[in-house]
Amino acid sequence: MSQKQPDTVRDIMSRDCYRVSPETSITNLAQGLALHRLPGAPVVDSTDRLIGFISEQDVLGQVLDSIYNDGEAPLVREMMRNEVLSVTPNKSITDLAQEMLGAKPKIYPVVEQTRLVGIVTRRDILIALLKIRRH
Repeated sequence: MSQKQPDTVRDIMSRDCYRVSPETSITNLAQGLALHRLPGAPVVDSTDRLIGFISEQDVLGQVLDSIYNDGEAPLVREMMRNEVLSVTPNKSITDLAQEMLGAKPKIYPVVEQTRLVGIVTRRDILIALLKIRRH
């Protein structure tokens, strides 16, 4: 029996995704990003509403600075981006692939009715495109 060819973000997104609250320390965030091998993480409120995004690149300088200055790393809320590019679960994989060609994020939060329902990465899209190509 052949597997259904992926067509929408819903078919390939990670539902149980790493996310952080605005009160998470940058040090804890950095450890989580390293553990999960992610280029960034969505920031959500207590009801899982997407309120921001913070990338590995955003964190790198802060972690380095806290090492040099032996200081306390800031909280996610102090550094997160409030303007977040997100997608819906119904978005076409090929449409999102087109959007990801430029200097766009490597990871997109997947949002349904303002709630975070998953994430999709460039790697997820690439794997899906290879599956589509084989058919």
